[in-house]
Amino acid sequence: MTNHKELQEEIKKRRTFAIISHPDAGKTTLTEKLLFLGGQIRSTGTVKSRKSAKYATSDWMEIEKQRGISVTSSVMNFNYKGHTINILDTPGHEDFSEDTYRTLLAVDSVVMIIDAAKGVESQTKKLFKVVSEHGIPIFTFINKMDRQGREPLELLEEIEDVLGIESYPMNWPIGIGQSFQGVYDRHQKAVEFYDTEGDNKQAMQISDLEDPVLKEKAGEDLVNQLQEDVLLLDEAGATYSEEDLQSGKQTPVFFGSAISSFGVPTFLNHFLDLAPSPAPRESSEGEVKPDEETFSGFIFKIQANMNPAHRDRVAFLRIVSGTFEKGMEAWLERTGKSLKLSQGQLFFASSRGNVEKAYPGDIVGLYDSGTYQIGDTLVGSKNVYSFGALPTFPPEHFAKVRAQKAMKQKHFYKGVQQLSEEGAIQVYRTAHWDEIVIGVVGRLQFEIFEYRMKGEYNVDIQFDTMPHQHARWIETDNPEDKVDSIRNMLVYDQLKRPVLLFQNDFALRWFKDKNPDIPLRESR
Repeated sequence: MTNHKELQEEIKKRRTFAIISHPDAGKTTLTEKLLFLGGQIRSTGTVKSRKSAKYATSDWMEIEKQRGISVTSSVMNFNYKGHTINILDTPGHEDFSEDTYRTLLAVDSVVMIIDAAKGVESQTKKLFKVVSEHGIPIFTFINKMDRQGREPLELLEEIEDVLGIESYPMNWPIGIGQSFQGVYDRHQKAVEFYDTEGDNKQAMQISDLEDPVLKEKAGEDLVNQLQEDVLLLDEAGATYSEEDLQSGKQTPVFFGSAISSFGVPTFLNHFLDLAPSPAPRESSEGEVKPDEETFSGFIFKIQANMNPAHRDRVAFLRIVSGTFEKGMEAWLERTGKSLKLSQGQLFFASSRGNVEKAYPGDIVGLYDSGTYQIGDTLVGSKNVYSFGALPTFPPEHFAKVRAQKAMKQKHFYKGVQQLSEEGAIQVYRTAHWDEIVIGVVGRLQFEIFEYRMKGEYNVDIQFDTMPHQHARWIETDNPEDKVDSIRNMLVYDQLKRPVLLFQNDFALRWFKDKNPDIPLRESR
């Protein structure tokens, strides 16, 4: 049994965060550099070509390796300088925003990566909106400074104007692209010089920006520009505020290059100093503090077939309070039944290690035979409470699916069921013919679904895409009477609740105008 002092010490060590970005901004590269610093991998390297032998460490699913994109959130745990770090590497592609959204609700802070050449891009804006709505502290890493990009002041202005958050540069670049020489750390009063070989040396301490050694190494013109920029930041820029950082109103900004590892160690050291340890979380019975004796946590993700050889299923548990101990008893709030948590695991991409103890902020994998659902709350006593359901995104694309071979029906239904429980697809049945309809947020999910059904369940799929764009849960006693085959279609979800699919915005507006007394809901 963990005593209270030990529990508090473990909580202080924890940093649990997600990394978000637009595709190709360098998210997976930065993740691997952090793992490299933590001694978890011996070499790094994200790849795009399916011909290459090297793949991103955090991209564990076979299709991720072939396509060079992240399609599912990865969880990685490691220790660094007295801290226990839990990284949740999220999909950058917009098609996987539902998985990303749930992941963002399981972290205490977020690292946002911005491409220095492209600035704030569409997916960054979409994910930032989720982070901002929940007041999650956010740190910004402006990447690819060793390539030609936009002016740093212009990038700061865009962050503030487009995202509506105050920025505070923790360091400042000396040059850009081919003239990039390094960064000046405003807090440490030190300069870190860029090494093209990626072998970063200790930052050089300087007395001030007039230090002659600085001009000798970086050149007079670049140092003059640095002096002007820093003076402007000091006089007209924001003042650093820990309170604004913790409430998500101000973002510390760091400049560097993930691919060459430049600025990454400095960023990580600052991040560990500034980022919050696990925070209290609201429940149906009030605020739950992490250092409370009673264990609690919630399921934010379910993943099937992380080990295809065993056809397993894992539920990802974020610990909120108390201590997780192997073999402990906990109560599932949704059913009121007790469970023995005997097979907890910590993750490194697709690798796993059994865990004897885990603490608030940690992400533990629980073997799942169908017991858990996304949003479930587990409590280490009979006095259960709930952390609330996790939201869902309404699908925007639909298709009727079936197995090409009738003899594969059993495997087909098992695959559909398991993949739907992950939350990446939503499953419906047609009202009259009992056909399977799947709904997804983005079209690429159809391809992922087909690939996984073939690779993990050995089922070839027949797709019939549908013209519908909106799903709305309908609350009426006789939903069949409201079906207009031209404008909408009636299906039932897995709980046999009626859902209307609409072909376009006009069809949805037309139905609302004709049936003002019938409630329509976007989510379950």
